[in-house]
Amino acid sequence: MDLARGAAEEAAAPGVVGEHVGLVSEGDRVVTHFFECRELGYRGWRWAVTVARASRAKIVTVDEAVLLPGPDAVLAPEWVPWSERLRPGDMGPGDLLPTDAEDLRLEPGFSGEDEPAPNSAVSHEMADLVEAEDADVTAGPPARLPVAPSRGSIAAVAEELGMRRARVLSRYGLHTAADRWEEAFGAKTPMAQSAPAACVSCGFLVPVGGSLGQAFGVCANEFSPADGRLVSLAYGCGGHSEAAVMPRPPQPAPPVIDETRVDPFPLRPAPDSGSVPTTTDEDTEELGHS
Repeated sequence: MDLARGAAEEAAAPGVVGEHVGLVSEGDRVVTHFFECRELGYRGWRWAVTVARASRAKIVTVDEAVLLPGPDAVLAPEWVPWSERLRPGDMGPGDLLPTDAEDLRLEPGFSGEDEPAPNSAVSHEMADLVEAEDADVTAGPPARLPVAPSRGSIAAVAEELGMRRARVLSRYGLHTAADRWEEAFGAKTPMAQSAPAACVSCGFLVPVGGSLGQAFGVCANEFSPADGRLVSLAYGCGGHSEAAVMPRPPQPAPPVIDETRVDPFPLRPAPDSGSVPTTTDEDTEELGHS
């Protein structure tokens, strides 16, 4: 134990090796001693010094001295790659978020299967002829020209039609986005459960295009908690445009009280029947006076 303490004090700073807190037998003639660590910020950590004695030897030697966390040690959280650590809202001005080439949420906007026929106006042969005719008609030197797809290619035609995007949302990307929006502003939220009607009949709903427009829209009511958000058509809130003119829920009828009937109520028990109360003419007459 003294040899192990000396090794720990040699490896650590002066005054940070505390009391001996236990030992573990690692094997034949191999023991690890644990000493309390008093270093600030290392609560629950222990200096572990392993000592051993060779077979038929009389001298004990030190194998290693390391600082290890104990059962109650304060540890840093497990390291997570930034791509898995990123959360919605973490991006700020100037931040760039590269998208993986194999991202399941995206798929190519066009593919080589869309190649035009050789005799088409946008085929490669026709594009080469057009480029040869316009080779000397440029807006400036090549170094100053914007980067653009070659003429006649699918990308060029798509860009001319305003539809050029390298990748678009895949079916998986559409489903994950719809599930996320449905959870935030969907029919199962507490606000929608207590709403007078759904957003599909609200005048503040702005329709959106594409396949998502069949289930979602944009709220344009500044007093709604979903203002400027994509909401499910089944969502709703108290700011519905027709909430003031909608019929109120039916109210149950008030209870009917029959006041024409007189229910006799005995004031005292009968003298000959013990404690069983009965109504007499005198009691009825007294009730009528009261």
